[in-house]
Amino acid sequence: MKSGTSALGPPVLPPAERERLDELYTRLSSLKPGNIGYPCNQNFDYSELFRFLEFSANNVGDPFNATNYRLNTQDFEREVLADFARYTRAPENEWWGYVNNGGTEGNMYGLYVARELYPDGICYFSEDTHYSVAKILRLQHTRNIMLKSQPNGELDYDDLHETLRIHRDVPPIIFANIGTTMKGAVDDLAKIRAVLDDLAIPNYYIHADAALSGMILPFVDAPQAWDFADGADSIAISGHKFLGSPLPCGVALARKKNVDRIARSIEYVGALDTTIAGSRNAFTPLMLWYRLRVLGDAGLRKLVQDCLDTAEYAVQKLNAAGIASWRNANSVTVVFPRPPTAIMQKWIIAPKKDIGHLITMPHVTKECIDAFVSDFTAALAGKPLT
Repeated sequence: MKSGTSALGPPVLPPAERERLDELYTRLSSLKPGNIGYPCNQNFDYSELFRFLEFSANNVGDPFNATNYRLNTQDFEREVLADFARYTRAPENEWWGYVNNGGTEGNMYGLYVARELYPDGICYFSEDTHYSVAKILRLQHTRNIMLKSQPNGELDYDDLHETLRIHRDVPPIIFANIGTTMKGAVDDLAKIRAVLDDLAIPNYYIHADAALSGMILPFVDAPQAWDFADGADSIAISGHKFLGSPLPCGVALARKKNVDRIARSIEYVGALDTTIAGSRNAFTPLMLWYRLRVLGDAGLRKLVQDCLDTAEYAVQKLNAAGIASWRNANSVTVVFPRPPTAIMQKWIIAPKKDIGHLITMPHVTKECIDAFVSDFTAALAGKPLT
């Protein structure tokens, strides 16, 4: 009998391998409280959906068109997309979207649509842009230019103006960060459009990478200009970040008139090929739907406000301890000097050059901030951590 099989019944896991799973569970459980440097909400409960894991469901094809593969959750996916369209102020009946594997695929989709519209266009993005964007542009063979950032991580609009002026004969594809990876800065779409207007550039495309802040800005009183109503042509938002999910996922939204120009019909699956991937996860749309229904708009607004309050609490605690820290408006990312090695070994922190940051996702409490500041202070003084 082969390892992992039973002579009388279904395959079973050998005891040694089961022990490995137990060890993995223990390790992940111990790391969870210290995960404060990456934007992944750890507070969620999808146990009510576990029964759907017995199906090999697949949302292959366009969520707004029928497919031959009927074991799918596309009706739930469409409801999720409608909610995100409302959050991003998409033009009524003039938007399209799908649930994907996360922010990188959402950004790839937006840049793919842009490249199809403007094959000779040049993509502009700031030096604070996520590392995956340069990779996407290389894959697509899209010409691109990296621009300067301001000290707070926001796009340098003067550099954008000067660079566009030199290349006025080529349609620009603007990649806007709606919450940069390290500093949570938002590239203001109103200022970007003002630059384009000043240079009398009629043909352009704006993609908004709103991986984290796309679930924050719809629920604050004074958001920066970032969504469709402010001029975006496509937007990518992650599902596993602010909402929280055990599986990476996200949403890509775009103006329908642009998507219609790239859609192709595939006979094999009886669906329109409008998405990057063929087979698509049918469980993550169900999780997003469940999370949105459990929280509701009022619950999301409170969750956002609680996280912003915790972020401000962290800034004040760190500064009071003599550790210079700050954050951008409407951001849950708290920036401070790169922590000592001892801090990096105990806490899960994302460093870059001379800075580090923590992100006050819903699982990061004020008690957690107190413990982190205590450890940070002790490490700077050369004392052992608690």
